[in-house]
Amino acid sequence: MVFAVWMFILLFPVRCKVFLLKCAVEKPPPVHHKYHHPGDIIMAGIISQIYITTDQITFTRHPSQDLVDELIYFLASWTYQASMELLSTQDRFIPNYKCDIQKNPAAVIGGPNSDVCLHMAIVLSIYKIPQFIYGSAPRMNSKSEDVFVYRLFPSGTHQYLGILQLLLHFMWTWIGVISQDDDNSQRFVQNVLPIFSQKGICFDFIERFIKLTFSSGYTGIIDDGIETFRVVMGSTANVVVLHGEIQTMIALRILLQLSKFEDTPMKAKVWIMTAQMDFTSLAFQRSWDLDFLHGSIAFTVHSKNLLTFQKFLQIRKPTLEKYDGFMMAFWEQAFDCSFPSSGVDKEFVDICTGEEKLESLPGSVFEMSMTGHSYSIYNAVHATTHALHAMHSSKFKHTTAVGERRKLLNQQPWQLHHFLKSISFNNTAGEKVSFNWDGELVAGFDIINWVTFPNQSFLRIQVGNIDPNAPPNDMLVIDEDSIMWPRRFKKAWPLSVCNDNCYSGYSKTKREGKPFCCYDCSPCPVGKISDQMDMDDCFQCPIDRYPNKDRNVCIPKSISFLSYEEPLGMSLAIFALLFAIITVLVLRIFIKYQDSPIVKANNRNLTYTLLIFLLLCFLCALLFIGQPGKVFCLLRQIVFCITFSVAVSCVLAKTIIVVLAFMVTKPGTRMRKWVGKRLSSSIVLSCSLIQATICTEWLGTTPPFPDFNMNSVNEEIVLECNEGSVTMFYCALCYLGLLAIVSFIVAFLARRLPDSFNEAKFITFSMLVFCSVWLSFVPTYQSTRGKYMVAVEVFSILASSAGLLGCIFCPKCYIIILRPELNNREQLARKKTLKQ
Repeated sequence: MVFAVWMFILLFPVRCKVFLLKCAVEKPPPVHHKYHHPGDIIMAGIISQIYITTDQITFTRHPSQDLVDELIYFLASWTYQASMELLSTQDRFIPNYKCDIQKNPAAVIGGPNSDVCLHMAIVLSIYKIPQFIYGSAPRMNSKSEDVFVYRLFPSGTHQYLGILQLLLHFMWTWIGVISQDDDNSQRFVQNVLPIFSQKGICFDFIERFIKLTFSSGYTGIIDDGIETFRVVMGSTANVVVLHGEIQTMIALRILLQLSKFEDTPMKAKVWIMTAQMDFTSLAFQRSWDLDFLHGSIAFTVHSKNLLTFQKFLQIRKPTLEKYDGFMMAFWEQAFDCSFPSSGVDKEFVDICTGEEKLESLPGSVFEMSMTGHSYSIYNAVHATTHALHAMHSSKFKHTTAVGERRKLLNQQPWQLHHFLKSISFNNTAGEKVSFNWDGELVAGFDIINWVTFPNQSFLRIQVGNIDPNAPPNDMLVIDEDSIMWPRRFKKAWPLSVCNDNCYSGYSKTKREGKPFCCYDCSPCPVGKISDQMDMDDCFQCPIDRYPNKDRNVCIPKSISFLSYEEPLGMSLAIFALLFAIITVLVLRIFIKYQDSPIVKANNRNLTYTLLIFLLLCFLCALLFIGQPGKVFCLLRQIVFCITFSVAVSCVLAKTIIVVLAFMVTKPGTRMRKWVGKRLSSSIVLSCSLIQATICTEWLGTTPPFPDFNMNSVNEEIVLECNEGSVTMFYCALCYLGLLAIVSFIVAFLARRLPDSFNEAKFITFSMLVFCSVWLSFVPTYQSTRGKYMVAVEVFSILASSAGLLGCIFCPKCYIIILRPELNNREQLARKKTLKQ
């Protein structure tokens, strides 16, 4: 409704009267088509006279064109004139001159349009008159104006926070916004919508309602409306927030009515309306469909229905309202009739009898229940009377003289402010009414659900509320099971998102050129999960967990190590024991046949030493199997490096002795003194001592220790021996490799020496196997993870040791056991002669 309803209370010795004054003083003559607002009702049981008001506008041509023409009556000048009339003698408009001292205004109730209230305050604040604003509160031009304003509309911050929580509660992140073209809506778009964006709400469109101005012209209004209609109906957003004032409902209905001129089908939306709005219509909209409202959600100023108010409405008659200049006009509009005194041609309209019943009107024409705006006016009247009573009581305590009592009739308007600021009372509905220091009513908002019916009636069902005293994140109370949704959604909870949700296991990927609510869903990369819907990014599992197949849950890792219970560990252990037994058998054979020529010819002491350390090499493989402990971790690499170094040193010593043995047989050589047990012992000890020094340095600085490797295998926690210093580990391996390479080179050069007892060629093959195994060990060891790294090292130990055992000792055992006829000096000497 785009007019102001004002109340000024005239103080009489016995009682008060309430008068409601319209903005426009000069009214056009009433005819058949009239402007109609059914919802603004005032009820005050303690006041002697109560008036139901409405406004009327003449339509003589097409209704849409008349809608443009009618707005000339809502210029600011009419509001200023009406404000000045309050300060003038009744029925005589002389600005700033008032001779009737018995009719001084004590307070003014203005609204529901914010522009009207702003224009009203400019004039009335000069005279310090208290002003109650029951609609959208405007932003005053100065503090001097704001001081005299009391807002019956609760804090808008609570309403906007409630809308945000409502959107988040139903997960409506993709919405549209339509606002009115005024300062309040502009502040809403500039200041509030960015906060919505910060909380994850984004907007498919932000449009303005068609601007109803008398200068726009019929064509401009229609063109703007059609364009807005196309945007709204073409949007994928199922939820649209409407921010406007009481006349916004008129514009919304006109906007949706434009579907008749468009090929674009009209789709049901969940309209979310601010509390500044209310159901309002023009006369020519009376028969328009209300189905678009079904399922809508509206915020409204908290109100409470009063049974006495409905009884009061049931007895209202235009003939009873002697001093109400608007009652008859309202009656004609509501019942679509005309009184005989109106001067309208009786051939075209029905005659009003005055006995019509308000309750017989459909809800789209007149509501019998008390709306939020009506309840605000009801509280304003009560607040004024309580403040007047408190002021009078305070003055009567200090004087009883008749002359002094008469001075009460001349009290100044500013004197009432002190009592209004501190007023607090319970109204007849049993609810507390008070204002804070900013002049705002301490109250919350109700959330209602619109339910419409085919007979043009509707219900407002309360489904929640905004509690301003609750914590900011818990202000919203909503009963979602009680909400009736638009019929298009078939009683299901409507969705309003830019695209389908990204389920767990996926993350959002921004679409280029689209708002942040529009995204694609990408599977989580390997090693990451998302355990909730619509996650911006996937995240790593804790170090002791790993992602499942769907990448939406972290599963605890199992502890893994090379154990005897599993087939791999058991197999390696069996092979290690088997080779150890074979080594023992070979040693026993060589000890048993120690005096045979083939055993004596190959340095028995070195042979025994080599076999013993080969046995230790096979047994040290068992240190790598089983759960790693502190002692095992210290021993396994050290024992492995030293035993293999001794074994390879023995091979090197045997090879060098073979070479020296052929050199001392040449006439005139001086090498004979170097051939003997001392040489072989020196080679083995010196080579082994170097490796022992490396291992001692390793143990003294960064020794190996048991460790939990969380990262090497995705699904397991590998219990392993951390080498401590990788550098020292590879130094020991490199030294062992150096010994093997030197042994291989020496044996390779001596492989063709003419002697039946020459084992250089067998050593060559054994070292070739040994070097091949350990050269392939390095890349294989680096490419495996977890317990399989240990298995690779155990396999290399067994394979290299078996290579030495097989290539060096198998031919000799073959001769000793199976060809004993070849194990004699004569046969060996004959073979030597044949070779020469």
